[in-house]
Amino acid sequence: MGLPDQEATRAPQGDTRLLDSPTARHLLTSSLVARLAYTGKDGTPRLIPVNFLWTGDELVIGAFAGNYKVRDLRARPEVAVCVDTAEGLPQVLMLRGRVTLTEVDGVLPEYAAMQRSAMGEEAGTAYVNAIDQPGLRMVRITLRPDVGVLDFRERFPEKTPQPVMAALRGER
Repeated sequence: MGLPDQEATRAPQGDTRLLDSPTARHLLTSSLVARLAYTGKDGTPRLIPVNFLWTGDELVIGAFAGNYKVRDLRARPEVAVCVDTAEGLPQVLMLRGRVTLTEVDGVLPEYAAMQRSAMGEEAGTAYVNAIDQPGLRMVRITLRPDVGVLDFRERFPEKTPQPVMAALRGER
């Protein structure tokens, strides 16, 4: 991608160039937990926290084969994902689209990287070694998203209410 920050920041909602915005790059490379929204077997919405890895082209989520999330996503692959922070003015990355599921033998390399990032190198490696047993099947869930970015610092500062701005500056 590699667009200048200004061009990426000014791209319209839904434009994948937003992935090059400073906000999206920050959120995609953070160790934050994302929230995955999808439709359950019974037709009602689900929202769950997930670890993720951004490859530069797609968002990867790891899951153990045979679990309810995999079953539901195979039936209805349309999802929404949110990665956000509420430090000061909110920064929100909203992704949506259809996921692709690929079942594999053993621990997904991306899943191992997610665990080391979230838990620390030593604890993450120990966890991955503990689950890496013969017969383990995992599912690589990938999303090449449509994108939305809410960034009240760079994209929409004029939409932040004045009382909020004053409070963030420490004014009464």
